[in-house]
Amino acid sequence: MESNKQNIKDYKEVVKKNKPTPNKSHLYMSFIVGGIICMIGQFINNFFSRRGFSMLEAANMTSIAMVFLGSLLTGLGLYDNIGKKAGAGSIVPITGFANSIVSSAMEFQKEGYIFGMAANMFKIAGPVIVFGVTSSSVVGLIYFILTR
Repeated sequence: MESNKQNIKDYKEVVKKNKPTPNKSHLYMSFIVGGIICMIGQFINNFFSRRGFSMLEAANMTSIAMVFLGSLLTGLGLYDNIGKKAGAGSIVPITGFANSIVSSAMEFQKEGYIFGMAANMFKIAGPVIVFGVTSSSVVGLIYFILTR
């Protein structure tokens, strides 16, 4: 019984010694980079709004532009560097979604366009897309039924 208590005590000491300390700089960088990405999106939205697009059209054009920028930065190898510094701040916006798709496509491009890139492109983003489409369909159906 005494050796068991000693083992538990030794284990707790090892855990305490090896427990990682929280790195709060990632938290701050995540907030800052996520905010900068959202500011860029707002600037793009304002650009399209000032060009005469309706609010819905400007939002759609902004989404397209942000996906393009995220894809371009991933293709150039820059988005991964941003992600290393920013953590979740670069993953949460729509540019992170574009990054996940393009990264998967780039990883499997050597296997060909159909069986490599096209087949493996949505390995990471696929479940997100399926969940988003399914949940929005269910919510839409419930809304339709309740508002009739």
